[in-house]
Amino acid sequence: MDVHPTAIVAPGARLGRDVIVGPYAIVEDDVTIGDGTEIRAHAVIKRFTTLGAGNRVYEGAVVGGEPQDLSFKGLRSRVVIGDRNTIREGVTISRSTVEGGATVVGSDCFLMAGVHLAHDNRVGDRVIMANGVALAGHVHVADHAVIGGGAMAHQFVRIGRLAMVGGLSAVHQDCLPFVTTDGLPARALGLNVIGLRRAGFSPAQRSAVKRAFRVLARSGLPLAEALERLDALGDPLADEIAAFVRGSKRGFAHSRRGGSDGA
Repeated sequence: MDVHPTAIVAPGARLGRDVIVGPYAIVEDDVTIGDGTEIRAHAVIKRFTTLGAGNRVYEGAVVGGEPQDLSFKGLRSRVVIGDRNTIREGVTISRSTVEGGATVVGSDCFLMAGVHLAHDNRVGDRVIMANGVALAGHVHVADHAVIGGGAMAHQFVRIGRLAMVGGLSAVHQDCLPFVTTDGLPARALGLNVIGLRRAGFSPAQRSAVKRAFRVLARSGLPLAEALERLDALGDPLADEIAAFVRGSKRGFAHSRRGGSDGA
């Protein structure tokens, strides 16, 4: 363990092996930091935060701060972060507004400078958020999603697995898995082709996703009938899309007329 002389580490903090705490960083009581994690200069790890192993928290980040919610009354809630995440300069992650609840970030995520994760967010594994992304409360982001710089998401929005959200987008409704969503307001543009290829989707799998997207977004069918058509495809990826849509409380970002399906 390597703690700089100017850093402040509270007696109740629990630090694993090979943890580095840089100049003027602050680690409060009731914090757990896993092996090999580095907390850089002027970063603040607030109480009730758990960081797994191998994370890097850059200068000026604040992890575990009280939620920006007028109804919050100082109850005990948490931030729980997995392993090997990169949390860049000025990122803010707020703890839950629910007694015993948690704001959760998975593992292997890359949160670029200025990202804000509000209370009760749930972020999966290998998620990338570019500079200045802001998620309101209770937003859920599934594994391998990519969110472009300056995009903002409304409360309770869900962003599906392997979705891509364009920079500066205003996300008011759920973003479909495997699909690129972009604009003001955000609308489904077509498949996240590059993301699917990088994730190792075979040509047959990409074709299955394209068929499902066409049924849902291009066929003009009523939603109930489109979902029945997805069920009839008998494909697990189509089933995943259908389940995502059925679980939506805010509705999902529909396609613009004349958009491309992707390739």
